[in-house]
Amino acid sequence: MEVLQLLISGMANGCVYGLVALGFVLIYKATEAVNFAQGDFMMLGAFVTLGLVNPEFMGLNFWVALPIVFVIMGIFGYLLDLFVLRAVFGQNQVAIIILTIALGFILRFVAGLIWGHEPLSLHSPLALGDLRMGELVLGMADVAIIIVTFLLTLLLWQFFQRTKVGLAMQAASQNQMAAYYMGIPVKRIQGLVWALAGIVAAVAGILYASKGAIDPNAGFIGIKAFAAAVIGGFGSLPGALMGGLIVGIIEPFAARYLPAGWSQIAPYALLIGVLLFRPHGLFAQVRVKKV
Repeated sequence: MEVLQLLISGMANGCVYGLVALGFVLIYKATEAVNFAQGDFMMLGAFVTLGLVNPEFMGLNFWVALPIVFVIMGIFGYLLDLFVLRAVFGQNQVAIIILTIALGFILRFVAGLIWGHEPLSLHSPLALGDLRMGELVLGMADVAIIIVTFLLTLLLWQFFQRTKVGLAMQAASQNQMAAYYMGIPVKRIQGLVWALAGIVAAVAGILYASKGAIDPNAGFIGIKAFAAAVIGGFGSLPGALMGGLIVGIIEPFAARYLPAGWSQIAPYALLIGVLLFRPHGLFAQVRVKKV
């Protein structure tokens, strides 16, 4: 029973890591840029939801607030690409990395300025207490996180396979020049990818805040999510989710069965091992070009 509880708890955490990692991969595939503020996007999405839902702020109904949050985070991602990222288009990748790191610091500062630095709890209907099945005690928030992540993954798969915008995003990620000559508005598509990454980060933030308290430093979860993206395969969307699940599951088992402190370093030890023996990631599909 204990193993099952650890597994479900780890899967719930891993789903959050995987969703943040998904944002990393979406942006990288579309723009070849790494957004190190993706974890802070998640934090911002959680705080925007908290500001709309909690009674001490606006006090909207949770389900009414959700589409508003997604619109806000989508517009934020699109405008960020339009006015900030395009200004450094063509610059060295290091400049873009530094820019997104600086953006993360700014987002944490703004969140602390508006909502304070003390941990706050989101009034979420996903936090439904515990489900007891004999000796097995399952957190309903954990179960809800796993279910929502599965449904979102299915929705994204349908979006990329069956919609014109999704297919255009895939084409632009494979070959921007070819997509441009085929009439695809590559810059607009890139903006939509940033918008989609903002929405996915908002979902991750809401799930994270439903499981526990949120504070501006929650954005540092992006470090674990980045490790998850690398472990799964940085160019693979399914790999990002699987990498998140692996990292999430490793943590509680390391905390339970390994000496103190190992739960914090176990994901990074795995990351080093993957980089040494399978540098493209565990689930990456490496294509060999014939010359």
